[in-house]
Amino acid sequence: MSTDLYAVTVLGHDRPGIIAATTAGLAQLGLNIEDSTMTLLRGHFAMMLLCRGAADPSAIEGALAPLTADGDLDVAVRPVTDEPTPAAGGSAWVLTVHGGDRSGIVSEVVGQVAAAGGNITDLTTRLAGDLYLLVAELDLPVGADVAAVEGAIRAAAERVGVTATLRAAEADEL
Repeated sequence: MSTDLYAVTVLGHDRPGIIAATTAGLAQLGLNIEDSTMTLLRGHFAMMLLCRGAADPSAIEGALAPLTADGDLDVAVRPVTDEPTPAAGGSAWVLTVHGGDRSGIVSEVVGQVAAAGGNITDLTTRLAGDLYLLVAELDLPVGADVAAVEGAIRAAAERVGVTATLRAAEADEL
């Protein structure tokens, strides 16, 4: 596959300066960051970037090698295809789930979105003590029976002992 678009992931124990070092290494190679996301998960750093430029994966890995020197971070570089984002023909929604923590909450609830042909575009979960929170942005296809999808989500949530709400996303939220 010949491409100039790369997915770069950086994972590991958090410390100050990871983003600065990563983006400096990419900039030195003339790579442009087109999309990125980063989060902390209980002290663990997770970042993914899509960057474009005339560099090969080994050069990118070499530029980011100092990040991995102490063994606390892993860096992966992968060429990806440059596929246009399909136009969203459906509608945007926000799903919120909360309740007591237990195994299976995510799979049970998001399985209903998948069954309706929906696509989750962003998902965040947090555990605070015994309280579990999930917030997802999703697109439902044109013609989806939103009331039926919402009913299926609520029934799935009930099966795992949590509550779920589905609401239309405001344009400025996404």
